[in-house]
Amino acid sequence: MSGPNPRNANGHRRRQIQARVLAAYDTCHLCGRPVDKTLPAGLPGSPEVDEIIPVSRGGSPYQFTNCRLAHRWCNRIRSNHSVAWARQEIRRALAHEPASAIRPTSMPLTTSGGW
Repeated sequence: MSGPNPRNANGHRRRQIQARVLAAYDTCHLCGRPVDKTLPAGLPGSPEVDEIIPVSRGGSPYQFTNCRLAHRWCNRIRSNHSVAWARQEIRRALAHEPASAIRPTSMPLTTSGGW
Protein backbone atom coordinates (compact mmCIF):
# COMPACT_ATOMS: atom_id res chain seq x y z
CA MET A 1 0.00 0.00 0.00
CA SER A 2 1.34 3.43 -0.88
CA GLY A 3 1.81 6.19 1.64
CA PRO A 4 0.76 9.82 1.52
CA ASN A 5 1.67 11.96 -1.48
CA PRO A 6 5.03 13.63 -0.70
CA ARG A 7 4.10 16.61 -2.92
CA ASN A 8 1.50 17.59 -0.33
CA ALA A 9 3.79 17.26 2.70
CA ASN A 10 5.00 20.86 2.43
CA GLY A 11 2.37 22.84 0.55
CA HIS A 12 4.13 26.20 0.88
CA ARG A 13 7.37 24.93 -0.65
CA ARG A 14 5.50 23.15 -3.44
CA ARG A 15 3.55 26.32 -4.31
CA GLN A 16 6.84 28.25 -4.41
CA ILE A 17 8.34 25.70 -6.85
CA GLN A 18 5.18 25.77 -8.99
CA ALA A 19 5.30 29.57 -9.19
CA ARG A 20 9.00 29.50 -10.07
CA VAL A 21 8.50 26.88 -12.80
CA LEU A 22 5.56 28.82 -14.28
CA ALA A 23 7.68 31.98 -14.34
CA ALA A 24 10.76 30.31 -15.81
CA TYR A 25 9.32 28.20 -18.65
CA ASP A 26 6.89 28.82 -21.50
CA THR A 27 6.93 25.52 -23.40
CA CYS A 28 6.17 21.94 -22.47
CA HIS A 29 9.39 20.05 -21.97
CA LEU A 30 7.76 16.88 -23.34
CA CYS A 31 6.11 18.01 -26.60
CA GLY A 32 7.85 21.36 -27.18
CA ARG A 33 4.61 23.28 -27.72
CA PRO A 34 3.71 26.48 -25.87
CA VAL A 35 1.73 26.14 -22.65
CA ASP A 36 -1.23 28.46 -22.03
CA LYS A 37 -0.67 29.43 -18.41
CA THR A 38 -4.08 31.10 -18.18
CA LEU A 39 -6.03 27.84 -18.47
CA PRO A 40 -7.61 26.55 -15.27
CA ALA A 41 -6.34 23.31 -13.74
CA GLY A 42 -7.85 20.10 -15.01
CA LEU A 43 -7.98 20.87 -18.73
CA PRO A 44 -5.76 18.83 -21.11
CA GLY A 45 -3.66 21.88 -22.05
CA SER A 46 -3.39 23.39 -18.59
CA PRO A 47 0.06 23.86 -17.06
CA GLU A 48 1.47 21.33 -14.61
CA VAL A 49 4.81 20.84 -12.92
CA ASP A 50 6.47 17.60 -14.00
CA GLU A 51 9.38 16.05 -12.15
CA ILE A 52 12.29 14.87 -14.36
CA ILE A 53 12.99 12.07 -11.89
CA PRO A 54 9.50 11.02 -10.75
CA VAL A 55 8.75 11.17 -7.04
CA SER A 56 7.87 7.46 -7.21
CA ARG A 57 11.46 6.79 -8.31
CA GLY A 58 13.13 8.92 -5.66
CA GLY A 59 12.98 12.39 -7.24
CA SER A 60 12.34 15.48 -5.18
CA PRO A 61 9.17 17.51 -5.77
CA TYR A 62 10.86 20.50 -4.08
CA GLN A 63 14.04 20.90 -6.16
CA PHE A 64 13.73 23.40 -9.00
CA THR A 65 16.34 21.49 -11.02
CA ASN A 66 14.06 18.43 -10.98
CA CYS A 67 10.92 20.29 -12.10
CA ARG A 68 9.78 21.37 -15.56
CA LEU A 69 6.63 22.77 -17.14
CA ALA A 70 4.33 20.36 -19.00
CA HIS A 71 0.81 20.19 -20.37
CA ARG A 72 -1.54 18.14 -18.21
CA TRP A 73 -2.15 15.79 -21.16
CA CYS A 74 1.60 15.26 -21.75
CA ASN A 75 2.25 14.78 -18.04
CA ARG A 76 -0.49 12.13 -17.80
CA ILE A 77 0.96 10.24 -20.75
CA ARG A 78 4.40 10.30 -19.16
CA SER A 79 3.24 9.13 -15.73
CA ASN A 80 6.45 7.79 -14.13
CA HIS A 81 8.11 6.69 -17.39
CA SER A 82 11.29 8.22 -18.79
CA VAL A 83 11.23 11.54 -20.64
CA ALA A 84 12.46 9.83 -23.83
CA TRP A 85 9.65 7.26 -23.69
CA ALA A 86 7.04 9.97 -23.12
CA ARG A 87 8.30 12.10 -26.02
CA GLN A 88 8.04 9.09 -28.33
CA GLU A 89 4.48 8.30 -27.17
CA ILE A 90 3.41 11.94 -27.51
CA ARG A 91 4.86 12.14 -31.04
CA ARG A 92 2.99 8.96 -31.93
CA ALA A 93 -0.29 10.29 -30.53
CA LEU A 94 0.09 13.65 -32.28
CA ALA A 95 0.97 11.99 -35.60
CA HIS A 96 -2.50 10.41 -35.73
CA GLU A 97 -4.21 13.73 -35.06
CA PRO A 98 -5.21 15.76 -38.13
CA ALA A 99 -3.35 19.06 -38.43
CA SER A 100 -6.61 20.99 -38.53
CA ALA A 101 -8.06 19.40 -35.40
CA ILE A 102 -9.98 21.88 -33.32
CA ARG A 103 -9.66 21.37 -29.62
CA PRO A 104 -12.21 22.75 -27.16
CA THR A 105 -9.71 25.29 -25.80
CA SER A 106 -8.41 26.47 -29.17
CA MET A 107 -11.36 28.71 -30.03
CA PRO A 108 -12.42 31.69 -27.95
CA LEU A 109 -15.97 31.78 -26.75
CA THR A 110 -17.66 34.99 -27.84
CA THR A 111 -21.19 35.92 -26.96
CA SER A 112 -23.39 38.85 -27.72
CA GLY A 113 -23.84 40.91 -24.62
CA GLY A 114 -27.49 41.71 -25.34
CA TRP A 115 -29.43 38.80 -23.82
